[in-house]
Amino acid sequence: MNPTRLIIVAVGGQGNLLASKVIGESALLANVPVRMSEIHGMAQRGGVVESSIVFGTAQSTIISDGEADVLVGFEPSETLRALNKCNSNTVVITNLAPLPPFTVAVGSGIYPDLDVLQSLIRAKTANLIAFDAEALAIEAGNILSVNMVLLGALIQTGKIPLSSETIKEAIKTKTKKAFVETNLKAFELGFSAANQLG
Repeated sequence: MNPTRLIIVAVGGQGNLLASKVIGESALLANVPVRMSEIHGMAQRGGVVESSIVFGTAQSTIISDGEADVLVGFEPSETLRALNKCNSNTVVITNLAPLPPFTVAVGSGIYPDLDVLQSLIRAKTANLIAFDAEALAIEAGNILSVNMVLLGALIQTGKIPLSSETIKEAIKTKTKKAFVETNLKAFELGFSAANQLG
């Protein structure tokens, strides 16, 4: 099985690691070879958290610049920051609800314009699916379900070798019981959004 390389970038607290666990569990259920690694920045302080997930026969989880088949960004500026991992065939999925860093709040930084950000991503990649995942998470019943919304969008693209069925099974086993229904709804909303935008 040829490798498929997925990068997920987020800000600490957005649920990147849970999304990665769901993907890993789903791959195990589907007997898809998978290797995963995470880089934790100052996650507890809103720093970047990056997950590298490689499906298929690969020796390493390292995804070099230009190697990602898919990039999923939970936060728009983090998506832009990871653009160097992409190439002209990469599919990018990003949440458009910003979480500006403290440098912007204190006036020592400027948050990128979302239209410019999307133009830069589109110029370098094959396809950009960009939408307000936070709004859909709220619609599902929990603002913290942004990760599941974006997971739904990812699965809809068909770019990774996992099905909705195995992802839903993994959501049931990897998320707390109190959040299973909300997370499943968020997943479906993300899937539908990507279907309309893709």
